[in-house]
Amino acid sequence: MITTLAAALNAGLRTALEDDPKVVLMGEDIGRLGGVFRVTDTLQKDFGDRRVIDTPLAESGIVGTAFGMALRGYRPVCEIQFDGFVYPAFDQIVSQVAKIHYRTRGKVSAPLTIRIPFGGGIGSVEHHSESPEAYFAHTAGLRVVSPSNPADAYTMIRQAIALDDPVIFFEPKRRYWDKAELDPAATDSLPLERARVCVPGSDATLVAYGGTVATAVTAAKIATEEGLSLEVIDLRSLAPLDIDTIAESVDRTGRLIVVHEAPVTGGIGAEIAARITERCFYRLEAPVRRVGGFDIPYPPAKLEKHHLPDPDRILAAVDSTLAA
Repeated sequence: MITTLAAALNAGLRTALEDDPKVVLMGEDIGRLGGVFRVTDTLQKDFGDRRVIDTPLAESGIVGTAFGMALRGYRPVCEIQFDGFVYPAFDQIVSQVAKIHYRTRGKVSAPLTIRIPFGGGIGSVEHHSESPEAYFAHTAGLRVVSPSNPADAYTMIRQAIALDDPVIFFEPKRRYWDKAELDPAATDSLPLERARVCVPGSDATLVAYGGTVATAVTAAKIATEEGLSLEVIDLRSLAPLDIDTIAESVDRTGRLIVVHEAPVTGGIGAEIAARITERCFYRLEAPVRRVGGFDIPYPPAKLEKHHLPDPDRILAAVDSTLAA
């Protein structure tokens, strides 16, 4: 069936609630309203307000309460309404949630999933278009993932909830309404930590995740018209990174461009560039290029189209690496 990414997430959450009575959803306005993006629409009506819980406007309290529930055997799923709202809960996540398994020498787990709509492209106001993924990918003890399409959204949210590890689940909000095929009965899904080659190619490798995957695919289609063959890899997991899949591609193409919305400095692209340079040094034909947001606070809505990576900027990086 054809569905949106938001509807696929809703279906995945519904299945998780049906499969395990210990799964509980928590967040601001997720119950009666169904969330600001309607990802949890109708779930409180069908499962009740003890399993789909409208919380106070207090992100630290949401995550702190969910952490306590996880320690008592529940599998809470928190929704952080917008990316820029996660910072009040940052201490809870990095100081408590991420460390409990290590601190207890493996005796205590925190099966907690934290959903965060992230990135720009929706013309929103300040603090509603952040890309904070590098903060969490840098934190040992957390898994960090981001789907780019409905099929992965449906599968990955269920995989995240079933894990005993805490998972930061970044949802590209500008792709919530993108439609694609979803087969809920499919059993050929990748492990949560694996990347996927979504467009095969031979001249250069594009790596993207979340909202920029569709942008990279568009760039690859344009490049085809110009006689270039670009391989596009959907990273899917930011921590851990599937470097093997990227390296296998770069060994063939000899060139790598990493694309993300977050500022280039200290971003996920920097880590990928370093690892691929170490691993594929003698196969690289040019330096690894990064295409990302500029090193500024997220700009006003009228300027965001200049800030976000687009096919032109990606193809300019491709031209640069091919000319090296």
